[in-house]
Amino acid sequence: MLNVVALQGRLGRDPEIRQTTNGKQVATFTLACDRGRKDANGRTTADWIQIVAWDRLADFAAKWLTKGQMVTVDGRLQSRTYQAKDGTNRTAVEVVASNINFCGSKADNPAPAVPAGPRVGAPAADYNQMNGDDFAMIEDEGDLPF
Repeated sequence: MLNVVALQGRLGRDPEIRQTTNGKQVATFTLACDRGRKDANGRTTADWIQIVAWDRLADFAAKWLTKGQMVTVDGRLQSRTYQAKDGTNRTAVEVVASNINFCGSKADNPAPAVPAGPRVGAPAADYNQMNGDDFAMIEDEGDLPF
């Protein structure tokens, strides 16, 4: 079975982070995804997709994401049923995120708080044993395979 979703859009609101009764972090936010066409009045139309992020990804979303920011989200589609306060049965469809990435210019997004690791293709290193000067010494030992 295949259940893969990839979306790009702007956050409709700041992420809301909560903690489950088991102590797990969960963040929710909406993502406005442009449909790529305009309505009869010439306005751009968008779908508002509910996104759910768990654990470390929830912490990341709460710390770094803000309303209006452009991001990509990939994950899986999930539907669930619940009973509303008025007693009616409802169905919710949401994307459970497995990865969230910034889009747009660096000016639109905050800088990461940790130093960047080595370039792709660099030899593996034990980062716990390295200091800041050691990062500059890691070099790529070969050409890309393509």
